Parts: sequence; C-alpha cells; structure tokens
Amino acid sequence: MSWGTELWDQFDNLEKHTQWGIDFLERYSKFVKERLDIEQNYAKQLRNLVKKYCPKRSKDEEPRFTSCLSFYSLLSELNDYAGQREVVAEEMGNRVYGELMRYSQDLKGERKHHLQEGRKAQQYLDQCWKQMENSKRKFERECREAEKAQLTYDRLDNDINATKSEVEKAKAQLYLRTHTADESKNEYAAQLQSFNSEQWKHFNNAIPHIFKNLQDMDERRTVKLGETYRSFAEAERRVIPIVSKCLDGMVSAAKAVDERRDSAIVVESFKSGFEPPGDFPFEDFSQNLSRTGSDGTISNTPKGDKERERDGGPGLRTDNKHAMSRTKNKLWLFGKKPKAPSLEDFSHLPPEQRRKKLQQKLDELNRELQKETDQRDALNKMKDVYEKNPQMGDPSSLQPKLSETNCNIQRLRSEIHKNESWLSEVEGKQSSRGDRRLSTDNHHHTPHGRESPEGSYTDDTNQEHHTPLRRPNPSQPGLPNHDPHEFDDEFDDDDPLPVIGHCKALYSFDGKDEGTLVMAENEVLYIIEEDKGDGWTRARKQNGEEGYIPTSYVEITIERHGKGS
Repeated sequence: MSWGTELWDQFDNLEKHTQWGIDFLERYSKFVKERLDIEQNYAKQLRNLVKKYCPKRSKDEEPRFTSCLSFYSLLSELNDYAGQREVVAEEMGNRVYGELMRYSQDLKGERKHHLQEGRKAQQYLDQCWKQMENSKRKFERECREAEKAQLTYDRLDNDINATKSEVEKAKAQLYLRTHTADESKNEYAAQLQSFNSEQWKHFNNAIPHIFKNLQDMDERRTVKLGETYRSFAEAERRVIPIVSKCLDGMVSAAKAVDERRDSAIVVESFKSGFEPPGDFPFEDFSQNLSRTGSDGTISNTPKGDKERERDGGPGLRTDNKHAMSRTKNKLWLFGKKPKAPSLEDFSHLPPEQRRKKLQQKLDELNRELQKETDQRDALNKMKDVYEKNPQMGDPSSLQPKLSETNCNIQRLRSEIHKNESWLSEVEGKQSSRGDRRLSTDNHHHTPHGRESPEGSYTDDTNQEHHTPLRRPNPSQPGLPNHDPHEFDDEFDDDDPLPVIGHCKALYSFDGKDEGTLVMAENEVLYIIEEDKGDGWTRARKQNGEEGYIPTSYVEITIERHGKGS
C-alpha cells in the first residue's frame, strides 16, 4: 500500500508519524547508551574487585597452597571476563549506538527536505486557487456592473423625457460593462482551467511522490531498528565462546584444589626439624635418707648406680639432669616460642626453616652472581671493541664500572661461601639428628617383651626406666668414655635401615632420576626414612630395592610403636 494514494489528504498526520518514528529511534539509542554504560561500569567494578583481592606482595611471599593458587586463577579468569564485558560495551557503542545517532541525524535532514517539498507544493496550489478565486470574484463583480448598466440603459431607453445623448451614453456604458464582463469571464475560465490542472498534478504527481519518499524513509528507519536489534544481540553472542572459556577456567581452577598437597605444604612451610621432647626422668631425692631393712621399702636405684655415685663415677642422676636440661630447652616447641632477633645466618629459626631460608638466599645470590658475571663479560667485550676501534669510545671510561662489577662479584662469592658453610652445618646436624632418631626408635620403641641395652629381653617394666643407656663398661679402661646421648657411633651404616612404616601408592611414579624408586599405583612399599621437609620419602620394595619417592604420591602409615625390621 502506498501512502501517496491512500493517504493523499493526511499530510499533517504523516508529519506527526515521521516525527514519532525519529523520536522512537532516539529513545532506543538512549536505551543502548544506558546499557553500554551499565556494561562499562560492570566491567570497571569487576576489575576493581579483582585488583582489590589480587595479591599485593611479591611472588616469593605468596602462599603456594592450591586453594590460594586456584583463587588467583579464578581472579585472573574473572578479569578476562571483565574484559569481555568491555568488548560488549565497545561493540554496542560502535555498531549500535554510534550507528543509530548518525542515522537519526540523516533521517531528520531527509524528513525536513520532504516536508519542505510538500509544503511548497501545497503553497503553489493555494496560490493557484487564490488566482482562480480572484478572477472568479472579478468576473462576478463585472457581471453585476453589466447588469446595472443594462438596467440603466433600459430605464433611459423607455423614458420619453430622456435625451438622446443620455440614452447613447447609457448604451455605451452597457457595451463597456458587457465587454469587461466577457473578458473577466474568459480570464476566470482560464484561471479555473489552470487551477484544475495544477490541482490534478498536485494530488496525482507531487504529493504521491513526496509521500512515497516519506514512506521509504520510514520503512528504512524500521529496517535499521531491526538491524540494530540484531547487532545488539550479536554483541553478546560474539563473546560467548570466550566467556565460556573463562567459566571453564574457573571450573578447572576449582578442580585443581588439592587438600593433600596443601597439607604437605603446611608441613614443608612450618616444619622445624626439632625432635619431640623426651620423657621426664624420675629424680629420686630420697637417696640420702637412711633406710633400714625393716622399712620394707625397696630403693629403685640399682646397686651398681649407687656404687658409682659414691665413687664419683657417671651415674643415672647425672644423665637424668643432662637429659632434663636438653628437654627443657625444647619445651617451647609445644608452648609459646620465645622471640629471637633476625640474624644473618637465620640461626634464630628452627633447623628445617633455617635450611630453606639459606637455600633460598643461596639461589638468590647465585642469580645475582650470574647477572654480575654477565655484565662483566659484556663490559670486557665492549672494552675490547673500544680498544680495537678507538673512534667508538674510550676504553678507560669502562674501568670504573668494571672495578665496581668485580667488587660485587667478590662480595657475592664471599656471601655464597659463607651461606654454603651455614647450609652444610645445618644439613650435617639434620643428618646426625635423623640417625639419632632411628637409633632411639630401635632402643625405645620395642614390644612388651622389651630388649634391654645388653641385648636380652625382660618383662620388668621398671628396669626399662632405670637401666642407663648403653655406655662403655667401667672395667675396660681402654675404651673411650662417650656421651651417653650420642648414638652416631653405634649406628652401622652397612646395615639396612629399619622399617618404620608402610605406604600405599596413590599414583604411579616412573623414577627416572638417579636415587628415585619406580612404583606402580596401589603398590605397597616399606618406609625406611621419613620426609625431612623436601617432599621425598625413602622407601623399600618387597624385593629389597630402595630409593626415594614423592611424599605426595603415597598414603603413609608410620608404625612408631612397632619394632623395626
């Protein structure tokens, strides 16, 4: 249906309708603008949220727990998601809002042009009508004047008293008025014919053409709205694959949380390396009291110990005090740790933590040394180039920097040597402590048929507490008098390590590195040495093969009260 033929007389309504269409287009543009503002603010708030909860410390100080790493991965994916919201806002701004604003301006200009043409055509038709109307009124007026002249002539012609000159004059006036009326008639007829022609052209050519242009403009506006609706949806659709990847990344981060790994990191981070405090020995303060045989009281002190005390030899009491003093020095492990100043060699830290700190410092010093060495080599090469080509630079200008670099290298090497000596000291102490712990397990964790220090079994539980640890026989003066709390000399390195527990493999391990052990999933192995904080446990297979396995790959059961085999 065409507006030109169906709505030929609705110029005013079409003017209102086209104005409403442009207003609706601008209203939709405003909606898109507010929507992209929401997207931009949402993306900005998401980025601020990610920035707020992202770690502000260096990577070395960041916790290594899988739950923390997964959370940081989730934040990273959320930041990427915020970027996609910004992409949506940008697409809406360029392809929808910007396009609508440009098109709205074009529509306003085109509508104004068409309406001006319609008004001009209407004004021309009105002008033609006025000309026709004026000629009509003139014709009507001349006809009335001619009628009056006719009446005057007839009256004078019938009047016998009228003179001939008056009759002739009236006759001439009648002729003049009649001629003028005929001319006005002809003019009116011409104007009428012209107006009818212009009116036909107006309503059959000009107005239909103008209204058709307005119809085309309005239909293009409708099409443009449909296209922008589609672009509005496509802006969202384009980011769906990347948003899905972001969500998949969040799910993967959630699956990466490993409670066993986090527990192992806690052990690795806070393990001190100290041994648990031993039992408090019984101190008998009643030994100096005189007792008679009739008291019926039996002294718990062995006779041999009493004689040695009288002779001034080393007895149980001296050993108990020594052990007690050693135990008291470690009570802070289960209480409040005393504050100690931070020292360069980290001696204020527990052994295991001290070893880790020293190792980290060594790695950092080695990196700095490598950097300074590379810089020195580069300076030397540059100096050689300057010496061969003096026009490129003065070789002596590099000497201060070379001297400074050499001083830094010497300082770093001294620091590395010093820290390596401290690290060797710590590792040596941990090794001797591990040997003592194994020896202590062999001597104290025995079944109910307890093995005495002399190698025989006894069922008397009291003798276990009052029998001193193995020490040289006083009747053999040739043997050195060792510290009763040192077991390193008693441990035979040639003997196989005792079994202190067993484990079940949760995952398979290929054991490609030297010193490692190959294991299959669900395989059961013997534990012969616990993890010392480095993430490796020493194990033995059924066939006697020994090696190290990852602690996090197995489920370990330590048989602390069983006799080693």
